[in-house]
Amino acid sequence: MANKYTLSFACFCLLFFSYCDKPKQQPPAQKPNENITLELGDPVETLPANTNYKPAFTGQTRVGSLVTKTKYQHKIITSQLSSPWGIAPLPNGKFLVTEKGGNMRMVTEEGAVSAPISGIPAVNSAGQGGLLGLLVDPSFGSNRMVYWAFSENATGGTTTAIAKGKLSEDETTMTNVVVIYRANSAHSSSLHFGARIVMDVSRNLLICLGERSSMSTRVLAQSVASSWGKIIRINLDGAAAAGNPTFAGAGALPELYSIGHRNPQGLAIHPENGELWLGEFGPRGGDEINFIEPGKNHGWPVITYGIEYGGQTIGDGIQQKVGMEQPVYYWDPSVSPSGMTFYKGNKIPEWQNNLFVGALSGTHIVRLHIQNRKVLGEERLLRSENQRFRDITQGLNGALYAVTDAGRLYKIDKE
Repeated sequence: MANKYTLSFACFCLLFFSYCDKPKQQPPAQKPNENITLELGDPVETLPANTNYKPAFTGQTRVGSLVTKTKYQHKIITSQLSSPWGIAPLPNGKFLVTEKGGNMRMVTEEGAVSAPISGIPAVNSAGQGGLLGLLVDPSFGSNRMVYWAFSENATGGTTTAIAKGKLSEDETTMTNVVVIYRANSAHSSSLHFGARIVMDVSRNLLICLGERSSMSTRVLAQSVASSWGKIIRINLDGAAAAGNPTFAGAGALPELYSIGHRNPQGLAIHPENGELWLGEFGPRGGDEINFIEPGKNHGWPVITYGIEYGGQTIGDGIQQKVGMEQPVYYWDPSVSPSGMTFYKGNKIPEWQNNLFVGALSGTHIVRLHIQNRKVLGEERLLRSENQRFRDITQGLNGALYAVTDAGRLYKIDKE
């Protein structure tokens, strides 16, 4: 009996002291950028606006400026590219790059540029056309698939097409190439083709398409029977993806995801919550960053914060209308936002989940601190380089990489 009670007491002591020694449960880790106190200066934009239009809400334009505190550096990896348009990292640390004129190349971290990859369909590179956005399949390590957008000749002018192919093991040839989608009309305009590509969690493709710029085609951004001025969502074979929103109206296309866009050249998915974000050129002023939800109308050309290049009012000169979405952020004067990406690295803590956008006429890289779908601060990086930044991505090493119209590839990383 004594042995029984002794054993019970010993077990009790063991459990008690084990509990006392157990580390106390810690509160859940704070997600990056939540409840961060920002040190904001005056707005980075100091030039006068083109209009006297008023924002729909505080913080929709000209928010306070940010300055990155962590020391970072940039360097030119190569200057030997020809009008690069899109860049995407590969699992082996190299980069796949599209050049506007029609070539696709490999670039190493050390700056070695390959010969053109064979097997790429011919493009029409007049004006804003050419070999445009690209996407390396997240499962590239097993399937070696690549998707890209380009402008091609078609009956009646040119159109935007989407192709896919398999990169050969020796990285010299794109094999089994097939065009999986074409915008449903052509036009003689050489402007506003789009086009960036991202893949959602269900492995469907989201692609932004411009409205081709002319007065006769810009109105098609509001037509549900037209591909122009839209984000479309298709499967990997080019058919409308399952679960797309249904738009009311005669001849509504099943691939439509959102409508009412002008000249979108930036598309990115938030790394934590999967939200879709879009950057698009306004006319003279009114460049936009938009949060995209399926089935929404973003208003062009009915509402806009810009004016015609000649100074005339667009349409009724209104900036808000029931049933049409407001941009999360806009610029006036324009910065010309092109390719963009969310920073998901941890080398520069204050950049986590920030949106980085290549600016063409602005000749800098935009950094936007976004929280709860609202821009809280803006910074302009690499302004002294005086480059038209066309696209930006994040490498596997956590650094940012940006290409410019002048043929440069920059690496931006912590010192």
